[in-house]
Order: sequence, then C-alpha cells, then structure tokens
Amino acid sequence: MKLFYLYAYTLFFLLNLFLVDASHSQVVTLIRGRAYTETVAEEKLAKLAESYSDQAAWQERAEMLRTGMRRGMQLEGLPPPCELKPIRHSKREMDGYTVENVAFESLPGFWVTGNLYLPVNIEGKIPGILNPHGHWGNARMTDQTQARCAAQARMGAAAFAYDMVGYGESKQCEHRRFQVQRLQTYNSMRAIDFLLSLGIIDEDRLAVTGASGGGTQTFLLSAIDDRIDLSIPVAQVSAHFFGGCECESAMPIHKTDEYETNNVEIAALMAPKPQLLVSDGGDWTVNTPQVEFPHVQRIYSFLDAADNVENAHFANEGHDYGPSKRAAAYRFLAKHFGLNLAAVENSLGEIDEAFFKPIPEDELRVFTAEHPRPDYAITDCEEVLGLLNKK
Repeated sequence: MKLFYLYAYTLFFLLNLFLVDASHSQVVTLIRGRAYTETVAEEKLAKLAESYSDQAAWQERAEMLRTGMRRGMQLEGLPPPCELKPIRHSKREMDGYTVENVAFESLPGFWVTGNLYLPVNIEGKIPGILNPHGHWGNARMTDQTQARCAAQARMGAAAFAYDMVGYGESKQCEHRRFQVQRLQTYNSMRAIDFLLSLGIIDEDRLAVTGASGGGTQTFLLSAIDDRIDLSIPVAQVSAHFFGGCECESAMPIHKTDEYETNNVEIAALMAPKPQLLVSDGGDWTVNTPQVEFPHVQRIYSFLDAADNVENAHFANEGHDYGPSKRAAAYRFLAKHFGLNLAAVENSLGEIDEAFFKPIPEDELRVFTAEHPRPDYAITDCEEVLGLLNKK
C-alpha cells in the first residue's frame, strides 16, 4: 500500500496535475521547483507589477492572495485549538542564556518538539522568535541553528527552535506527504501560541526566521498569521523557484482560476511590517538584489514603509544560514525590536559568537528513556492529518 501511494504521489507531482476544489468549485494547478527560467520568471514578475500601482490595488490583491493561500492549504475552518500541555525539562544555563528541551501538543496526541532559549535575566516582556529549519537532517540541533537561537536569547529574546514534520524528533508523521504543508504551517501557528503562553512575551514583538525550507515556513507563516511582526526568510525568496518539497509547493497556493502568484508576492504580504530578505549567489536567490527585492520594496512603498524592508545579499556564499547571514539577522532584529546587539559584538563592534558552545544532539532531545513521549501519542500519519478536519 505504501508503495502504491509513493507511485501515486510521484505521478501526481510530475504531471503538475490539475485539481478541482469541490468546496469552492475552482481549478488549481501546482507550480513546483524551478518552474520557470530566470528570464521568464522576471517577465512574469514585471507583468504582476503592472497590475498594482498604489496602496488600494495592492491591498485588494493581497487580500485575495491570503484568502487563496488559506484555502489552498486547507487552513479555513480548523478545529478549536487544543490544550498545549507543554513539557519542559533539562534546563541548562549557558553564557548569557539558558536552553530547555520542550514539546507541546499542536493537535491532541501530536507533539511539536524543540528547544527553548531564554535570556538569563528577564525583565518585563521580551520578544519571541520562531526558528523553523530547512531540509538538513536534525537541523534544529545543528550548530547553525543552535548558534542563532543562543544569540537571539543573549540579545534579550525568547528563541524557539522546532522540528519540521518528519525531521528530528517529529516522527509521528512522515515529511513527504501531500498535506504536510498544512500540518507544518499549523504547527508554526501553534508555536506562536506556545510562546505567548509563557507569559513573558511581548505580543507586539513576534518574529520568525529560517533558511531554505525554513525560509518557506517563514514567509508562509508571515503571510497568513498577522501576529507575526517581523520576518527574516533566508536563502529562499525567488521568482523562478517555488520550492521542491511537498512542504513548500504540493498544495495549491501559487495558482488557481483566480490568480497566479509566486513566493516574491507571498513574501510581500508581510508589508508594511519589518522584513529582511537574505540572499546569496549560490542558489535561486542569486538575482534578489535586481529582481525580487525591488519588487517587494515597491509594494512596501505603497504603504509608506519602504525603509522597513531590506536585502542582505552575499554574492560569494551558498545555501545556508551561515555566520554572515546570521550577523545580518541579528542587526535587523536589534534595529526593529530594540534588542541588545552589544551582547553579540566584540570590542571592534563585529558580530562575535565566541560565547556560543554547541550542545550535543542527544542532550537536546525532548523524549528520552527518562522523559518518554506520552503513550497516547498518535503514530499513524493519516490519523494525525485527520485531526485537522475535526470540528
């Protein structure tokens, strides 16, 4: 049976199959991967630009896109949110920050697993920053994810790094599933709920940042959940690349009978709130300074917020969330959230992560022999996905 589904899904994606959304009587088409050449993508983006030249025209399109995305990801009419039932243990104090192993229920019996980084000294309400990851093994536990969360906490924010579905400890549902984008986006929405449940988070200073597939999670969440106040998608916003994984482009968010869009416009739905597009010369964000960023900044200008969007481009770098990209993110967060940038700078005013000491993966796990996953956890992926349909 599993082999049958594998063949069916493969055929489905390769043929870019037309679908009919019966509940709304519309035909939709999936646009996946490197769907267009860079030249064609630039032409399409220019054509889109002609369709809006002021605030009213953009806002009308933005509302249509948000509605279409929520419909395409089947995020309309979700069940009432369940209790989070958070699990927190193994708190350790590091150099200016603490780290805990954390899990919460996004759906009854389905656990989102991660690590919570907090400043050592907390006074008043602090910003909350979600840190989703891309398709890099146990990426929530890699040094680059640990380092950026440690720095965010040392600067004065609560940073939460969490597993994408099917990665790390999130093994209750496999990743390459048709509706994984739906579940993963819902998990991010519930991750906001978790941060707010801590009682120490400033609800007007909520951010999300991730690279690659984590960048996709970043701009999807920023587009549809207006609680996000700042967004930093890294190495992912592109006019010609739509994401090659089911979690990015296997549900009809880019094209229906009402519209065709791309990830540039989706990122622009964040306007007028602060957003930093981080790009490089080694992947599909190579053209960001000349193509994607000017388009997004023009939209921001309609809302008198052109200064709220920036581009940090690293022409000689590749597809990662490396030190220079992290440094750009720290400065942007400090600028807009009032964080303490000096906490991650050396005497020369350079970003210096020497304070950071990586924690071994095994020590960052939530569920262990000493702290087992609750026995009522659902282990059938179809059952997990079905929970999103219960009213």
